[in-house]
Amino acid sequence: MRFKASIQNISTFTKLTASLNSLGPLAWVKLSEEQVCFTIIPEQGTQVWAVLSIDAIFATISVQSAANNVINLEVPLTSLNRALKSALNATSAHIRLTKNDKLPILALTIVTTTASNTYSAFPAAHTGPASHEDGFDASFDNDIGGGNRETIVTHEIPVRVLAPDTVAHLHEPACREPDVHILLPPLMQLKSISDRFTKLALADTKSSTAATATTSRTRLEVAANMHGCLKISIRSDAMSISSIWTDLNNPELDPGHVAGGEHGIAEHPSTRMKQLGTADGRSDQGWAVVSIDGRDWGKVMSVGRLGGRVIACFCHEHALILYVYLPNDNGDDESVLTYFISSYSA
Repeated sequence: MRFKASIQNISTFTKLTASLNSLGPLAWVKLSEEQVCFTIIPEQGTQVWAVLSIDAIFATISVQSAANNVINLEVPLTSLNRALKSALNATSAHIRLTKNDKLPILALTIVTTTASNTYSAFPAAHTGPASHEDGFDASFDNDIGGGNRETIVTHEIPVRVLAPDTVAHLHEPACREPDVHILLPPLMQLKSISDRFTKLALADTKSSTAATATTSRTRLEVAANMHGCLKISIRSDAMSISSIWTDLNNPELDPGHVAGGEHGIAEHPSTRMKQLGTADGRSDQGWAVVSIDGRDWGKVMSVGRLGGRVIACFCHEHALILYVYLPNDNGDDESVLTYFISSYSA
């Protein structure tokens, strides 16, 4: 079993792991020479199924295994993200699967170049695979001429190799056809407003003498229609506030991707919803609504740091699915992060 790759988009890789780490400490990483998949399945909260093209992160990759050249790993995201942060200013970075004391690790080797008259200190301590902390395996300074010095540092990230049978039963949640699909405004804008609503609701809860532990979760109501409207609301006994966006885009369905083609589109739930509601958002009809945890939603919105377009699919009172498309250098959307957010029961 072998895996090694050179990293070309360290910034994207770092932002991705930071975003995923906010939703869960461990990721199932599926490696092949065609794509890299990151999956987060927490006991509670949002599931993430990310499928990335190789060139979204890596320049070159080699994957070899007895299981059709596919390797499945359980990776601690905090350790991986910390190691990647140290590589942001590197001139090159490589990652490979190896062993330390017969235990599997991901070894991230970074090369940095500094002026020879600049002192740079790297701790030479080694953190063993028994803990989920990354450590420095080695540090070497090489004079490469021209007044520059090259420093090589390797981080060791403990991982667990997963047998194919262990992950064979894991699949994306099944959802019905969405009632509404809409292109979201910038996620960091949504996050700012959602976080403000959540803080207001928490302050209201703490000030209430009737507050109990069960009210510590703040429910946001997120709704959209097929006329380009999106609304985020929060309600309590003391307040009711909302923000609404209009003139957003409802992407057209592709007959080639809908069962029944043109006839399937005519019978699609979103087509029926489009016959209801208005473009100014004032009508009570034609809205698909989900109730979600405010704090969890704020964590999901952190994926906005990656950029790209986000299409939200609303299954009324059931689930919200976000498709985050990451553009490649050639302009194609070949990588997608899928977020499954369950709605609270009505």
